[in-house]
Amino acid sequence: MSIFSRISIGGLTLAATAFAAFSIAAAQTLEAPVDPGAPTEFEAPVDPGAPTEFEAPVEPDAAVEPDTTVAPAAPAAPQRITNPVAEFAGIDKITGRIITFDVYIDETVQFGALQVTPRICYSRPQTEEPKTDSFVEVDEITLDRKIRRIFTGWMFAESPGLNAVEHAVYDVWLKGCKQKSEVPAPDAAKTN
Repeated sequence: MSIFSRISIGGLTLAATAFAAFSIAAAQTLEAPVDPGAPTEFEAPVDPGAPTEFEAPVEPDAAVEPDTTVAPAAPAAPQRITNPVAEFAGIDKITGRIITFDVYIDETVQFGALQVTPRICYSRPQTEEPKTDSFVEVDEITLDRKIRRIFTGWMFAESPGLNAVEHAVYDVWLKGCKQKSEVPAPDAAKTN
């Protein structure tokens, strides 16, 4: 008998392998009479009075004391820092210019035909793994002077391609969050 043979039944072709022969031999072995009290080749004889490998022997008169060990305290979750300024980068695909610009939270800045408004900007302390994210709304000013929302969501500075704004002419992505900027705050600009 070969290891692999084909059997054709009513136009269907079935493949029979040596595995089928092994299965038949295994089934015949299982049909042999078994002594229920004798251990099989897969299990060792068990002494009912002996402790198993998962339980420790217990003296009948010994009192069991409750476990009073204290679990170690879980490390505190890193705190997010709320920042008043979000730093963005934008590219004008026609000219190839890349511009970095700062935007205060809830302020709208126009970059080409796009209006960028960050709503919140979070970062982590310098001692923690950097994770900088910002919730941003981006509107487009169309050729007929209408404003159309093209993006609302979270942007991540460590993964700029994940939720970057991709437009036919302009791309915008988050670079980071800042506590202060050289650009005057919107309130300071109104007083000057």
